[in-house]
Amino acid sequence: MHKILLTGYSGFVGSHLLNTINSAYALSLLGRTPPKYMDFDFHQSELNELSDFSESLTGVNTVIHCAARAHIMNDNSQDPLTEFRKINTHGTVNLAKQAASTGVKRFIFISSIKVNGEFTEPGTRFKEDDIFIPTDPYGLSKYEAEVDLRRIADETGMEVVIIRPVLVYGPGVKANFSSMMKWVKKGLPLPLGGIKQNKRSLVSIDNLVDFIVTCIEHPNAANQTFLVSDNEDLSTTGLLNSMATALNVPNRLIPIPASWFKFSAQLIGKPAIAQRLCGSLQVDISKAKELLNWTPPYSRVECMKKTASAFLENLNKRNDYE
Repeated sequence: MHKILLTGYSGFVGSHLLNTINSAYALSLLGRTPPKYMDFDFHQSELNELSDFSESLTGVNTVIHCAARAHIMNDNSQDPLTEFRKINTHGTVNLAKQAASTGVKRFIFISSIKVNGEFTEPGTRFKEDDIFIPTDPYGLSKYEAEVDLRRIADETGMEVVIIRPVLVYGPGVKANFSSMMKWVKKGLPLPLGGIKQNKRSLVSIDNLVDFIVTCIEHPNAANQTFLVSDNEDLSTTGLLNSMATALNVPNRLIPIPASWFKFSAQLIGKPAIAQRLCGSLQVDISKAKELLNWTPPYSRVECMKKTASAFLENLNKRNDYE
């Protein structure tokens, strides 16, 4: 039976992937703490350049590497790049080298769209072969890992698949996406109703997991890099409207022009917030469609409903305990 070693199984992407493939493949898990509710072949280890992964790699056909030091807003560490590199670059490269030496056939690396950049100009989309070197510490650590993984593939023959997701959402999503859903659910008047000209690509966790599963054995995925999205881009206003519909609450967006919003953000010294809310970030997934014959199987509407249902269920649980 095809054996997979999965890292990052407790994270947002890894946990959904684990639930999807646990009955279809022989699984081993690599991480700091064992899973609480399932009985798996578990190997405890830190992800760094010194760890010995040989035991966990025995008999493995494919490694799916989801573990990472995640992107952190307002990172307070003294040297963020060094901290990101310890896990995202050096730990990844160490795991890949040992995987190749033990005969692993394919190494799937969950990278980041930040390797392409932070925004796209109107009417343009990121592609896999864009030439860009990130300055953001998280994005740079992922970029450097990609460079070394391609070198390892060339030197050893192990197949490497690199996947760069855009913003991932779905049941259990946290961070900014969850915060936006809280604002919408509370019915707060939000001054974001005029941000209609930008476009942002998103990917639901269901579509991302389906794509990762496609890459496990598809012969055309070998030594390729892919961008992945729902293929349904939204403006900021459109995203908030979509959330309101899924949550079944009124839309209370104030139609302040995006130019005013950008100017206000500059005045208070928060231009990055304006960029995230008013800027565009679109990706071209035609390579995945053509090379792997893959299209997102789930629509944005059904995925947003699923996300909203999980959000409301969790909200009700918290209220029951208060």
